[in-house]
Amino acid sequence: IVCALRKPWAALARQTRPASALFSTNVSPTISEKPMSGPASSIDTARVRKLNPRTPGTRHQVRIDRSHLWKGKPFKPLTNAIRKSGGRNNAGRISVRHRGGGARRRYRKIDFKRDIFDKPAVVERIEYDPNRSAEIALLRYPHLEGDEAYRYIIAPQALAPGDEVTTSMNELKMRVGNCMPLKHIPLGQDVSCVELIPGEGAQLGRSAGSYLTMLDKQMKEGFALVRQQSGEKRFIPLDSLCTVGPVSNPLHKIRKLGKAGRKRHLGKRPHVRGVAMNPVDHPMGGGEGRSAGGRPSCSPTGVIAKGFKTRPKNKPAPLVYQSRKAAQMEAKMAKKGG
Repeated sequence: IVCALRKPWAALARQTRPASALFSTNVSPTISEKPMSGPASSIDTARVRKLNPRTPGTRHQVRIDRSHLWKGKPFKPLTNAIRKSGGRNNAGRISVRHRGGGARRRYRKIDFKRDIFDKPAVVERIEYDPNRSAEIALLRYPHLEGDEAYRYIIAPQALAPGDEVTTSMNELKMRVGNCMPLKHIPLGQDVSCVELIPGEGAQLGRSAGSYLTMLDKQMKEGFALVRQQSGEKRFIPLDSLCTVGPVSNPLHKIRKLGKAGRKRHLGKRPHVRGVAMNPVDHPMGGGEGRSAGGRPSCSPTGVIAKGFKTRPKNKPAPLVYQSRKAAQMEAKMAKKGG
């Protein structure tokens, strides 16, 4: 049974594939189709599931199809235990609100530096990682032995088990998953897992579906000009490593948990509005009946919540060529002019 979803994000799906090909409603919460041979990492193959409203929790629930991912446990030598704090500091007092509980998880150690050069690695499998929105890939380096032969990386879109990926300071083929310096990336190419400082490891373009676009390599000596998805344009050293292709799991942003219980499984506790509290608990609390708070929205400590800039005014940003806000204004004016 195929249904057209009347949701704001349905337009996104129609831009990539017809709704009938992308969204499917199954009779039961389990997937009846056969698992795909390759990963559903690409926007062309990614699928979501809209469940039948058998319960209130499934009525609006939208899940990402993970039938292509590894069904077993992670590679244990590349994991660490996570000790939860429940948002408490060393004095036992809550320092970060809305944290606590959640399913137990192990941290997957990701190779952000990609520092095994000029040696091909084989993608063993694509896995789910509970600690991030992107999928991860387990690589095996044939020239190494034992546990040292395996590394986890952020999986780019369309990376499949059996593919070969390589890291090199020299120019490589524009193949998804290959890692090379920005100076070898052609203009217009989308990349992910980009280093801000050469050798420090990837810091930009690591979340699901994210990417940076190469714009220029000659405007500033020794730097490449890239555009982030926010619209911000910044200079990054040409020797910084990057991975070819956008990050996997592009439909992550359109998922809907459907019920509060799934939020609790993620380790997040309820948010209580300040206007619903007493004056002793929040600056916006108190008042007779329903009140608007009597002041601009703020945090429990009184920090303005909307429009207040927390970045120091004198802190320099010499490598930012165009800020996000300026880029958005430029796009808005261009749209009006068109």
